[in-house]
Amino acid sequence: MGKLDGRVVLITGAARGQGEREARLFAAEGAKVVLTDVLDGQGEAVAKDIGPGARYVPLDVGREEAWADAVAAAKEAFGKVDGLVNNAGILRFNELTGTPLDEFQQIIQVNQVGTFLGIKAVAPEIAAAGGGSIVNTASYAGVTGMAYVGAYAAAKHAIVGLTRVAALELARRNIRVNAMCPGAIDTAMSNPAQLDPEADAEQASRALDELYRKLVPLGRAGRPEEVARLALFLTSDDSSYITGQPFVIDGGWLAGVSVV
Repeated sequence: MGKLDGRVVLITGAARGQGEREARLFAAEGAKVVLTDVLDGQGEAVAKDIGPGARYVPLDVGREEAWADAVAAAKEAFGKVDGLVNNAGILRFNELTGTPLDEFQQIIQVNQVGTFLGIKAVAPEIAAAGGGSIVNTASYAGVTGMAYVGAYAAAKHAIVGLTRVAALELARRNIRVNAMCPGAIDTAMSNPAQLDPEADAEQASRALDELYRKLVPLGRAGRPEEVARLALFLTSDDSSYITGQPFVIDGGWLAGVSVV
């Protein structure tokens, strides 16, 4: 018996990285999964590989009408939606005063507005299904400062606040809302070498680990499957009395600075 038997969960940004691992793990735990992304070819391939309990639906999370279409497609495929993982996000590095306005707005539109639109579109469906959970992907940068990612940090801080408000408002509808705050995770977002077909993926991962060896007490970057397991915990009944909370998963990075 799986932890998510009978559940239908929509996961954004599920064509690769954390979202893909979440979709695969949720399916293995008995859920029907609706994978959404703007990377249609990759998303369709992942859904096909997972099997008949998965569907891929194109979704630009920053467009409200696209959310309505995605929810309708999910209900057509599986009859209901009672879980949401707002995973989709983008990252750009730039000095704050040198960040173009359109770049700042793009990051806010995808990361912050996309999360808001997901809650707005899916919460009524979860309530109609009798309740469930929403997991928002914030960041280590959503609970502390980080230089050169001002727009990203602003959006991720907003997601933490939005999570708390949503938890308060949706509790009476039997919907729990929590946030994950990952640190450096070995995905294409933090490790672009993964997108280079000629690159050695293992070597790229070792290089990322080396970069964070002195910053992170556990001495390495996180793995997407580790974040997926946290998403599973927050989606399943294992966390039935938890709502409105940000969960930092960063190998101890936020704990402080070691002098050793």
